[in-house]
Amino acid sequence: MNYILRDENAVYYECGYSCDNAIFVSIGSEKWFITDSRYTLEAKEAVRGADVVEASDLFCALRSLLRRSAATRIVYDPKEWSVYAIGQIRDKLTHLRFVPKPDFSHRKRIVKREDEISLLKKAAQLGREGFDTFAKYLNLSGLDRREKRLHFEAKAAMSGYGEFELSFDPIVAIGANAAKPHAVPTDRVLKEGDLLLVDAGLKYKRYCSDRTRTVFVSEGFGFEDDQRFSSPRIQKAYDLVRSAHDRAIESARSGMTGAQIDRLAREVIERGGMGEFFVHSTGHGVGLDIHEMPYISARSSTVVEEGMVFTIEPGIYVPGEFGIRIEDMVVISNGRAEIL
Repeated sequence: MNYILRDENAVYYECGYSCDNAIFVSIGSEKWFITDSRYTLEAKEAVRGADVVEASDLFCALRSLLRRSAATRIVYDPKEWSVYAIGQIRDKLTHLRFVPKPDFSHRKRIVKREDEISLLKKAAQLGREGFDTFAKYLNLSGLDRREKRLHFEAKAAMSGYGEFELSFDPIVAIGANAAKPHAVPTDRVLKEGDLLLVDAGLKYKRYCSDRTRTVFVSEGFGFEDDQRFSSPRIQKAYDLVRSAHDRAIESARSGMTGAQIDRLAREVIERGGMGEFFVHSTGHGVGLDIHEMPYISARSSTVVEEGMVFTIEPGIYVPGEFGIRIEDMVVISNGRAEIL
């Protein structure tokens, strides 16, 4: 298949290197990595299986390569390319048919290789250690701190104080702010007896981790699954989310669709009378990108296969009161979901 790629992670997957100004081209058995002079030396050292082409105008270099090729059809992901960029290339190459294939690279990457699973497992383990480090900070110095300060400290702890990149900007939400699934930090202050939701992850050799815990803030608390809240209403919601999380992981099997796995979690919360407060899908794939295929949602017809990695993260969000989410990454191994 002939194709062109622009997304950094898509390019990295193909050749083991990427940067913020590059195009990857595959025509038959020939492959090229086009970049500018800022990255040429590093690219020549790191790129695998492709010739490095240095160019001040990447589009011009791409057109030149395509013009010289015998290709009559080339695939691209319209989510990676702007209308302007594709127009710049296509308008001057009338002999070529440009075929849009959304999520082209994600579909190639949906089943993870063994080495990728090992990297994702390491990322998940390091992420768990980051949560433990953050818990130590919270117990020592977290009380009476604003969410904004806690958010800053979460980034420091999850990154290993600068050793790792983060998978995404962490979510640190107290009480009613946790009712917003993607809450932004506020001036709310952490007090003993509060509910605290933390969603965070890091990258290990570019592969992401993603984890969420919701906890009751008390002396010596940690991010373990067994939590006891002072409010019976919050405790009921927490127990429902935990049961939904556990059921989906224990019952997920290869051959199921994403919608069927989503249903495993959603039924638990619906039977508990709080289905209206589960406002997002049950999970998403994780890899070089924090959100990849497969998607574990009510609309997903994707069949889950051996080697796929995704999150299970049911939640309950009661506006103005509280939010709860429990999230782990799993891999389908020997037909079942195994927590990474």
